[in-house]
Amino acid sequence: EFVRLADLEVGQAQHVRWGKVKTPLRALEKAHRCYGGNYSRLCDLARHSLVFETPEDLMECLEQMRADEDVQLLRVKNSLHADADAASSSGYRQVMLNLQIVTEWTERIGVATHVSEVQLLLKGFANAKTSEGHRRYVEARNGRGE
Repeated sequence: EFVRLADLEVGQAQHVRWGKVKTPLRALEKAHRCYGGNYSRLCDLARHSLVFETPEDLMECLEQMRADEDVQLLRVKNSLHADADAASSSGYRQVMLNLQIVTEWTERIGVATHVSEVQLLLKGFANAKTSEGHRRYVEARNGRGE
């Protein structure tokens, strides 16, 4: 059963991996390397992961997000799809979303245009995320100039 974040009870958030905000140095680096210095294109300063036991649970969550009138899905990048280039991500698979939360409250406080990244992960891939694996990812990303 899926519930809104605000409705989570103590202990239910165990399948949410709260991400750190991208550091200013990495934000500058990414804007320069990937977007030609256009900082307005940075859309993953805040990112989180939701972890699912089954592909069906992951897809149900995605459908719930699509149906939520407060969620504006700007991009869905599905590297779980059979046609996805696994080599470009070293075999790592996820469904990555860029989204905005647009409500009266987010508009009032001036964050309705903020774009966040949400990664929908199957448990096996989430468990494979280690500090060593991330180090290798950073090395590969830097080698590609991203």
